[in-house]
Amino acid sequence: MHIETERKFLVKDDSYKAGATCSHRITQGYICRDKGRTVRVRLCDDKAYLTIKGAGSASGMSRYEWEKEISADDARDLFLLCQCGIIDKTRHIVPYDGKVFEVDEFHGENSGLVMAEIELASEDEAFSRPAWLGKEVTGDRRYYNSMLVSAPYSGWPSE
Repeated sequence: MHIETERKFLVKDDSYKAGATCSHRITQGYICRDKGRTVRVRLCDDKAYLTIKGAGSASGMSRYEWEKEISADDARDLFLLCQCGIIDKTRHIVPYDGKVFEVDEFHGENSGLVMAEIELASEDEAFSRPAWLGKEVTGDRRYYNSMLVSAPYSGWPSE
């Protein structure tokens, strides 16, 4: 188990795609979405993972994470146990100034939502911000994938 530290941002436009080195189709669901822990099953292209995440820090940037690769068939079976719906997204890997952003373009009920995440060594680590990076949403629970299954982006009021 390790501590994952990441920050999340909305994305202003699709200019990030010019810097993307690869993309992956991701389907994921949540077996457990309790406050303080989630159990996620994910199918990423032809690989699958079971992930358990603990409670987040006060800032929402850090939390414990345990992940294990499982078979794609096991993942498909576990999707039957998932609460609410399933997240469908394309993840673009975008290197920028020595760091890597993972930009998620959501589909289905979350279509129109595009978020970028950057994993850091610590909560106070500095990094360069590309021009396409928008408002920070780290710690805003509405943007957690585990929340988007039950409160999809398409149902949010216009801001």
